[in-house]
Amino acid sequence: MDDIKEYLKAERSKEWRTELRKSKKAKERTSLERALMPEADPNKRNKNIEEVNKGLLTEVALVEASRCLDCPNPTCITGCPVGINIPKFIKKIETEDFLGAAKVLKETNTLPAVCGRVCPQEKQCEANCFYTVSLKKTPVAIGHLERFAADFERNSGKMSVPEVMESDGIKVAVIGSGPAGLACAGDLAKFGHEVTVFEALHEIGGVLKYGIPEFRLPNEIVDVEIDNLKKMGITFKTNFIIGKTVSIDDLREQGFQAFFVGSGAGLPNFMNIPGENYNNIFSSNEYLTRVNLMNAAKSDYDTPVFSGNNVAVIGGGNTAMDSVRTAKRLGAERAMIIYRRSREEMPARVEEVKHAIEEGIEFMNLHNPVEYFANKDGRVNKMRVQKMELGEPDASGRRRPIPIEGSEFDIDVDTVIVSVGVSPNPLIPSALPDLKVTSWHTIEVNPENMQSSIPDIFAGGDIVRGGATVILAMGDGRKAAEGMHKYVTEKVKAN
Repeated sequence: MDDIKEYLKAERSKEWRTELRKSKKAKERTSLERALMPEADPNKRNKNIEEVNKGLLTEVALVEASRCLDCPNPTCITGCPVGINIPKFIKKIETEDFLGAAKVLKETNTLPAVCGRVCPQEKQCEANCFYTVSLKKTPVAIGHLERFAADFERNSGKMSVPEVMESDGIKVAVIGSGPAGLACAGDLAKFGHEVTVFEALHEIGGVLKYGIPEFRLPNEIVDVEIDNLKKMGITFKTNFIIGKTVSIDDLREQGFQAFFVGSGAGLPNFMNIPGENYNNIFSSNEYLTRVNLMNAAKSDYDTPVFSGNNVAVIGGGNTAMDSVRTAKRLGAERAMIIYRRSREEMPARVEEVKHAIEEGIEFMNLHNPVEYFANKDGRVNKMRVQKMELGEPDASGRRRPIPIEGSEFDIDVDTVIVSVGVSPNPLIPSALPDLKVTSWHTIEVNPENMQSSIPDIFAGGDIVRGGATVILAMGDGRKAAEGMHKYVTEKVKAN
């Protein structure tokens, strides 16, 4: 039967493609250029925390929505980790039902305004758009339209709250208020469970607050999305460290039936090279957390962070881009990216690299630090780098960087930010000796329902993946919520 369904799908798709080729309206739609996102002036924005992307105007959004061809077998949905009905919300925009579009987004996405800003759509839904796959043209700007719908709803003052089932009295806990935890909490609330989110820091949002600068994701946007979750009946407790403040057993005694661990990967990695312990050498986690969450850029706050004139950021991912662009905004005259591979192989989003270049960031690709030096006060003042060349592909499929002997030279620096990856937060695994973890110290789970080796504990996001995008973490959270719902309802029935 499944084979027949797939055959019929293919046949419908074939007929649709034939009609598409004949359709004058389709030709008009496919001839339209993709909408461009308006941006703040690079020479002004690199001196403040103003949001870089400004959002689509209504008339532009309407034209862009009209580009969607309403495919009978929309592969864009399969590319979305949280399963947004993309054609449905875009068609709502096309018919000027903007609030309806936001409501469709919230059916599966608890953070649409966030995802519309930071989700790498170019590698997910847009990579699976019919324009990309079959027409070899630029895809529909799904991310821009998601942001438009979410922003319109917020600015209208008519925020819709997703429907939740009547409370069943079953208490469930979510540990960590990052994207995985928030997505899980939202779906658990929809199932009618009593959800409490425990956050170790003083603000809710996890990496959305401490790891992503305001010029990419304003805190106000995150706060509005969280407020909507509160309206769904979710309780949030901050400054609450599971494994320290209370244990999992303590929470079990309080009546919690199941737990989702979304505590992230907040343990920074370093390169273990000489001089790495000198002052003013930071991990990107510390640097961004202190600036984003603790107002360290303001001299009258208690947690200042030194950010000098010659700042080098080691790494090529989105966090490295966030760090170097933050340093530029804090007054660095020379802000550099040092990355051991070529620019084409940088894992950062193309848009983030583009923005960094526009803002005056210097890129030193095919270079790698080998040693740091310091002044008599122990503050870093020089960095020795070595040139690299690309060899054969490694396990990741990227060409392996190989040092060029005798190519070392020194660069003056007064701040270094190391952004070469993170490791899972060890607190929960260390507090649960029976919990199975991998050799990478991530929590082992059943990928079907995100359940761990301890039946009432589920996990997702960076604590499972070791490092992931916001939307992949949210996908884990949604999958775990479904698994937890099934687990607790069967548990209650059994008792």
